[in-house]
Amino acid sequence: MDLTWDEFLAETWQLDYGKKLRAFIHEEYSKGVCYPPREKMFDAFKKCPLMKTKVVLIGQDPYPNPGQAMGLCFSVPKGVALPPSLRNIYKEMELEGFGPIDWNSGDLTYLAEQGVLLLNAYLSVRAGAPGSHQCVEYDLFMRDVMRTLDALSQPIVFIFWGGFARKFMKYCVNPKHLNLTANHPSPLSANRGGFFGCDHFIKANEYLLANGLSPIDWVR
Repeated sequence: MDLTWDEFLAETWQLDYGKKLRAFIHEEYSKGVCYPPREKMFDAFKKCPLMKTKVVLIGQDPYPNPGQAMGLCFSVPKGVALPPSLRNIYKEMELEGFGPIDWNSGDLTYLAEQGVLLLNAYLSVRAGAPGSHQCVEYDLFMRDVMRTLDALSQPIVFIFWGGFARKFMKYCVNPKHLNLTANHPSPLSANRGGFFGCDHFIKANEYLLANGLSPIDWVR
């Protein structure tokens, strides 16, 4: 029987670390402003069913500023100015021959709906405080998410940008899957080299096609 994210989450919340994580999230959202809006915390899972996942893209935590975070890593609602990392992601798409780019929209929901899991390792953050929800419980949660994905027999491309994302590559050992690594798309990292020209969008599609799956339309 196909496993769903709802089943995964239901099992996780019964674990000791899951109970502590839920209590932590509830307390943080109750006592102050956190992002994304609580009802969007699990949108990465809601919009990309587990058994339809083709590509996994890992971010660190949500944008900590008002109106940006929407539960999908790197994504912002349409009409919101593109953050620097997302601008560089669009530039790389353009360099790889995908386009034309809609520079007026940073909403990546269209990718999630095609099977791209846009996952932040930490699903929440305090307003104005990047990294504020980093905790052991979220690390254990991410470990189990990655192990669940790695256990799937379907072909999956894991994209690890930057040192933080690469920490989770140790959970991805399934030979049926493809791991891709590059520098982070943030300007500080990307401008040093190692991101532009990585051809990850092309390589992901080549892998999917070689395994009998439809490619991702990286540009809406």
